[in-house]
Amino acid sequence: MSDSSVWRETFTQLFQASVSKYQAGHQKAAGLANAQGKTSLDSIGYTEQEFFDFVEDFAKGGVPTLDTALEIASVRRDYFLNEQHGQRSTHEIDMAMLPSKDAEVAGIGWLPRLISKAQAKLRGEMPPDLMYGCGGDRKFFRTNSIDPAEFLRQVWQAGGNTQAVVDWVAQTRHVVE
Repeated sequence: MSDSSVWRETFTQLFQASVSKYQAGHQKAAGLANAQGKTSLDSIGYTEQEFFDFVEDFAKGGVPTLDTALEIASVRRDYFLNEQHGQRSTHEIDMAMLPSKDAEVAGIGWLPRLISKAQAKLRGEMPPDLMYGCGGDRKFFRTNSIDPAEFLRQVWQAGGNTQAVVDWVAQTRHVVE
């Protein structure tokens, strides 16, 4: 089995076990994953909190799905291993510095905030109270028919060029009312 297959299987098993644990009453990030699970999350650059956010939202409403969580984790893992060489950032973004929830660029609402969140997600700099893939993000992705993992890949590929991301979204999106 390849390294990619191993971590995906481990992530899947941990996600499923964590959903069960959450539904049984363990509804906090700390302690959701056992020691082996924490080691696995650490190996892909994930924190317990960002993993918990996906587990909690899935347990409460079925979204994001395991497949979505897995694909987002895959992009973060690839960035962590290839760009950060397995070294975590020591920085955490300040939520007060994010663009406002009603900010627009090129007439596209939420996009400035989402780009900043995606950049922080890639670098592993999300504060505990912020989630890439939250309800507002999911509404943006659903409304514009954009996959959240593909968006994350595009932000990575843009290398800090915000206009390249805006152009990609403008060309890719298919607005669904």
